[in-house]
Amino acid sequence: MTVEHRDVVVVGASAGGVEALRALVGGLPPDYPGAVLVVLHVPRDSPSALPAILSRSGPLPATAAVDGEELRHGRVYVAPNDHHLLILDGRIRLTRGPAENGHRPAVDPLFRSAARAYAERVIGVVLSGARDDGAAGLASIAARGGTTVVQAPEDALHASMPRAAIDHATPDHIVPVAKMGALIAGITAMDLPEHPPRRADQLLEAEVAISELGPLTTDELDAAPAGFGCPACGGSLFQLGDKPVPRYRCRVGHAWSPESLLDEQAIALEGALWMALRALEEKSALSRRMAGSISHRHPVTTARFHDMAHDAEAAGETIRRLIAQLGSSGSVDDPAPSS
Repeated sequence: MTVEHRDVVVVGASAGGVEALRALVGGLPPDYPGAVLVVLHVPRDSPSALPAILSRSGPLPATAAVDGEELRHGRVYVAPNDHHLLILDGRIRLTRGPAENGHRPAVDPLFRSAARAYAERVIGVVLSGARDDGAAGLASIAARGGTTVVQAPEDALHASMPRAAIDHATPDHIVPVAKMGALIAGITAMDLPEHPPRRADQLLEAEVAISELGPLTTDELDAAPAGFGCPACGGSLFQLGDKPVPRYRCRVGHAWSPESLLDEQAIALEGALWMALRALEEKSALSRRMAGSISHRHPVTTARFHDMAHDAEAAGETIRRLIAQLGSSGSVDDPAPSS
């Protein structure tokens, strides 16, 4: 009988993640008998230099993932820009499925596909990053019997992703990234005990299908309307689950955590305020121009135009204060104020 091992490692990182990834792969042994798949949030229009960086940082060759490539041990596969990285039927799949938390590639689609395909064989790793990406996917790995590892928040350049993973997924290991390579190698070296077959997780299956651009929409799932709009496409959002925190998807599949949705709503609100400020400034300028052009002929109308300009300028000052107030709330990685 063949003994299985935890030999499929999926890693998610965002802000501050390059240094963490370099330390992780640098700690793996040259003969590591597993495959490592990495998603680092990168701009969609910018090719990633991460494969070259990781190849120089550790003993395993790192390459940009290729669609259809068979998964092989002793290699590091990196998600290319503007594509989700999935594992389906033992092969790599690159898709342009709906963005999650505004990202493509995103961490959670990789984690879910690995949990679906390999269950107990998966080691899920969350590293430095802002917001809470990876927490939902790590919970899927844990639910399927996989092992979960999170960078210690105090060791991360940006602690939000590790903190969210700890809060939402109760990881098996919380360690500094310098110790992760040896830890992962030790976990992989252990025999995986026999386990009964797991029942299919219908929601997990559906979300992997959506990331693969399958013919499935969120309204076909057992999900209630959330009453919010999708920042990506404007469609109605549906709520998926409520423990430990809810998640949201629109009909076509754009996915948001509550934290990411709040951040995107704040961005949309600021954009709307800038548009309103621009309109008020133009109204003020046009009113004063009109007042100047008729000041000698129609004093009553001139006064009305001056009043309109004054009102627009006053409203503009109010909006400027609102924009300044929005910008003073701080980022999610800011330390809590001292009491």
